[in-house]
Amino acid sequence: MRIGIIGGGVIARLVLEHLRDGALGDVQVVAIAGRGLQSKGKPLAESFGIPFVVGLEALAAEKPEAVVEAASHEAVREYGEALLSRGVSFVALSGGALCDDALRDRLERAAAQHRALLYVPSGGIGGLDALKAVCLAGADEVSIAVTKPPAAWKGIPYVEKLGLDLDRLATATVLFEGSAREGVPHFPANVNIAAVLSMAGIGFDRTRLKVVADPALKFNTHFIVIKGRTGRIDIKFESVAMPENPKTSMLACFSALAAIRELGRSTRYGT
Repeated sequence: MRIGIIGGGVIARLVLEHLRDGALGDVQVVAIAGRGLQSKGKPLAESFGIPFVVGLEALAAEKPEAVVEAASHEAVREYGEALLSRGVSFVALSGGALCDDALRDRLERAAAQHRALLYVPSGGIGGLDALKAVCLAGADEVSIAVTKPPAAWKGIPYVEKLGLDLDRLATATVLFEGSAREGVPHFPANVNIAAVLSMAGIGFDRTRLKVVADPALKFNTHFIVIKGRTGRIDIKFESVAMPENPKTSMLACFSALAAIRELGRSTRYGT
């Protein structure tokens, strides 16, 4: 399986390290793509002896069979449809970009028309197989509370406008509560899991999202509640944050690796 990677951050490095150690099977990274020659992906690519390229055409020229987006919502918009239209499978880690119905529709159509896979991994949560089953039987309610230490919410324009001093929070503070449709765009690097939950379940408008900064937390902690004809499901995730990036949980990063392993397999367990 020949893959390309968009982005040069912690997930890209993790993928390359595990490939080097033989943990991902018969996978070859043919290129790392970035926005320009100043991209942090360039020294990363050089350190692993992998070509660094700028832009869609240069990435496509390396003939990947699949491309893993590990960069941003903008990267999903820039690369997703174009790659799928060339028959290249696209793994979108910034699934929150697909809150845009028009964009998601274009990507889904391109994937269907060109027989390429559009794959949005579970990220920092699980239970999506059970959620899909509940939805088939009839789901009444799906909600997620994304709760992280205050440091994880720094540098986000929406949070800065709230005027909170994140370094001095004494108690758990709700930053947002409402529909996933409204909330996901406010936190482009933090709540992609709410987007995945919405797409796997009852949609962005019906899925409820709460975003919380809690100074008492040691772990990124997420609570999911699913109610329907089959009963009630309560799921709690306590996830260690990546040391290099407190906004990202370790589980989300390794979810990307698990997705890459799934790409070339003929057998799957769970969904």
